[in-house]
Amino acid sequence: MDDGAAMDRVVVPRRRRRRWRRALVLLLLVASGLAAWMFAEARRMPVLRETTIDLPGYPEGAKPLRVVLLGDTHMGGPDQSPARLRSIVAAVNALHPDLILLAGDYKGEPKLPGFAYAREAGAAPLGGLKAPLGVIAVLGNHDHWDNAAAWTRLLEAEGITVLRNQAARRGPIVVGGIDDAYSEHADFARTMAAAEALGGPIVLLSHGALPFRQSAGPLPPFLAAHTHCGQIALPFLGPVYLPYKHPIRYACGRYDEPGRTIVVSGGVGTSNLPLRLNAPPDYWLITFRAPARR
Repeated sequence: MDDGAAMDRVVVPRRRRRRWRRALVLLLLVASGLAAWMFAEARRMPVLRETTIDLPGYPEGAKPLRVVLLGDTHMGGPDQSPARLRSIVAAVNALHPDLILLAGDYKGEPKLPGFAYAREAGAAPLGGLKAPLGVIAVLGNHDHWDNAAAWTRLLEAEGITVLRNQAARRGPIVVGGIDDAYSEHADFARTMAAAEALGGPIVLLSHGALPFRQSAGPLPPFLAAHTHCGQIALPFLGPVYLPYKHPIRYACGRYDEPGRTIVVSGGVGTSNLPLRLNAPPDYWLITFRAPARR
């Protein structure tokens, strides 16, 4: 056998192995970079989104009502910490809203060992929220799976009104707070009856959009969270996953249908993985006003 031919057969596999190793290293570098970017996206300050809703029955001539919708604070690291939540609270307060609505899921879970927080750490920063008409909250599925009574007590100790299929008047509007449908604690009929008994224009607050989808016909404006905008959304394809039972039609954003409007926040925390992709954390400033005369 020719010595040169034998040498060629040895060199070619070596070159192939080097190419594969280089490709693997490059792939690992890209994956590590993407993971680092997704973690940074989860920890970033939330995007402020704004919209205006004409609210039937709103008093003519009354000053529009500025309401902040904040959801899914999910206290659990490494992406969500008391310090980050306090920064978010400060950003909300800087908007000088008239009313603040919290859409549930204050309980989080440590996505990595060593990043667990007590319930008190998830509730205490929210006590710093300031608005002339106060702060109203509903509970989410994680709060029910943990201890709904404990979360209710902690939030109320911070001066926050917790509605569980109940209603409360705040200024010119009535807020109907639907308990969590995902954990099967919602009673939409009871909430609407309580809100209608108070009289005046109604705004509905719920952790998720399930009661909106299950209700037919016209509805008061409906505010929700729960989805995290999918948390990981692929370009052109959208969310990889939405919570069980949540209609993908209402992934996140504002949706207008005949006689009904829903706003779904992507929330400010994460669940399961401390990562976000094409689904930045967000909160909403919603202005309610009287419809224009026709």
